Amino acid sequence: MTDIPASAPAPDSPHPSHRLDDSDAPWPQRPWIMAAICAVAGLIFHMLVDRGDAASEPGRSALAAFVAIATVVFVLGAELRRWHWALGFALLWGAAMGLIAWSSAGYNLHSSMIEWPFWSGLLAVLVATPLFQTRRDVAPDGRFWKLWQMPYARLHSHAWTDAVIGAAGLVFTGITFLLVFLIGQMFSLIGIDLIERLFRDDWFPWMLAGAAFGGAVGLLRERDRLVSTLQRLVMIVLAVLAPVLAAALVIFLLSLLGTGLTKLWDSGFSTAALMMAVAAFAVLLANAVIGNGTDDRANNSLLRVAAAVLVVAVLPLAVIAYYSMHLRVIQYGWTPERIWGVVAAMIALAYGVAGLWSVAKGRRGFDDVLRPLQQKLAIGLTLLALFLALPIVDFGAISTRDQVARLKSGAVASEKFDWAALAFDFGPDGRAALKDLAKSVDKTRAGLAEWALKAKDRWELNGSGSAVDESDMVYGAKPIEQKIRIFPVGRSLPAEAYAALAAQGQCKTAPCIAYVLGDSRIAVVSRGGNVGLLVRDAKTQQWSENYDAFRSGDTTRGLTIDELEKVVVEVRPVTRQQVFVDGKPVGEDFE
Repeated sequence: MTDIPASAPAPDSPHPSHRLDDSDAPWPQRPWIMAAICAVAGLIFHMLVDRGDAASEPGRSALAAFVAIATVVFVLGAELRRWHWALGFALLWGAAMGLIAWSSAGYNLHSSMIEWPFWSGLLAVLVATPLFQTRRDVAPDGRFWKLWQMPYARLHSHAWTDAVIGAAGLVFTGITFLLVFLIGQMFSLIGIDLIERLFRDDWFPWMLAGAAFGGAVGLLRERDRLVSTLQRLVMIVLAVLAPVLAAALVIFLLSLLGTGLTKLWDSGFSTAALMMAVAAFAVLLANAVIGNGTDDRANNSLLRVAAAVLVVAVLPLAVIAYYSMHLRVIQYGWTPERIWGVVAAMIALAYGVAGLWSVAKGRRGFDDVLRPLQQKLAIGLTLLALFLALPIVDFGAISTRDQVARLKSGAVASEKFDWAALAFDFGPDGRAALKDLAKSVDKTRAGLAEWALKAKDRWELNGSGSAVDESDMVYGAKPIEQKIRIFPVGRSLPAEAYAALAAQGQCKTAPCIAYVLGDSRIAVVSRGGNVGLLVRDAKTQQWSENYDAFRSGDTTRGLTIDELEKVVVEVRPVTRQQVFVDGKPVGEDFE
């Protein structure tokens, strides 16, 4: 299909057109309309996420995701021409992301909607938007399954323009916040604090952010001819970096022939993540060089050679990333994060193979071979990312089966097993497996599983991040009352104080000392000589830790010149308290 618009050029308009595509009529009201839409969306988003514990209500998380995604997709992709297509596209993706957010928010205990599936869905949205825009521009009808027939130049232009406009909109939003803040401070100097009070109300910042972003996107979209120039400038600047990265990759890959891969595993960094990040930069810079088409690519031969090197280098980088993930899985088994890592590595491998094939077949004209392959890869990436983001394939269930099998086979000891992951990372299947393990004839395994089931969060189960052992498990199973030694002898603690100590977790796997200083103050000494002060609020009667009591400089105040010259000065003894264990001071002194 050629790059022919689906509709006739826009009729003459009293407003001068700054549009890149003559088929798009000027829309002077667009900035105001988009600002209003985003402002209302910001208010709705605030009402959904900033009232109560939204994380514990998956339905509200889903509605918030729907509002945010649908609004941003519509604002970025809407045109007067076929605006109802843009509305339907935005609502469809908003519903999909809402479903993903609902599934993620209710998957684990205390989980957020911003989990790996959400990021995968967001990637699908970002890739699908320029595909939709291109199809809307050139399609004679709504047959969206003919995506592979779209003109690459227009698709590539939409992708870069969306990125530039989105980034510029975010920058404008930040500048708007700074400007409004400065105006508020200026008026507060004369006693008018209206703007400051508005900022303290959560609804105002959300509406301001929405209005600023929507207005900026609408304004820039109406001047996309200027944005196209800015896009070309960005691509030229990025293209200059291509030879730098290409040379670095050649030296790095040749160096590996001598050093081997061992140093990569011993570096302490995530080798797979680093390799895939470099591969992503290689793809970005290569596309900045080859441009939208043959007429748009860089004429400099050095840049074109560098782009070819970058495209080819993606494959070895992807192989290293995949092998790194392979080693981790062999050593420690599957987890949802490792499954996502393997998927990302396989996507990089697919692009690497396509890049190598394009260079081998096209030689100097490799970009003509690569562009249609990139278009097909983009479509495939969208479908794959959406499929994996939706609650169809359960990575937690896969990880649970693998980790439990490793535990039962003896590949990992009970004391070294990651019980926190099974309880809080692997979803319903993980907790169901814990219930089964709690019935095990192996007392150690059953006790650790029972402990993990009773834990309310990861910190309570394994706050230090170190592996638990059998003694920790045995001691952790004791009631909190049996873990506390109380002084002076004969004193007792109220049930509320015991509950506060149990919630804090410092007495989870080791005994503590509680020294009663009064009816509302208790000094707590835990393992390692850490001293805390537990106090009871006079109004709420709730016990909590008081950190201010250990700050030695609280009584310091500034002195005026008149005081320095005239007031009486004296030195007085100050009495403070400190815990002594076996006659030796422990922790800091306190009031």
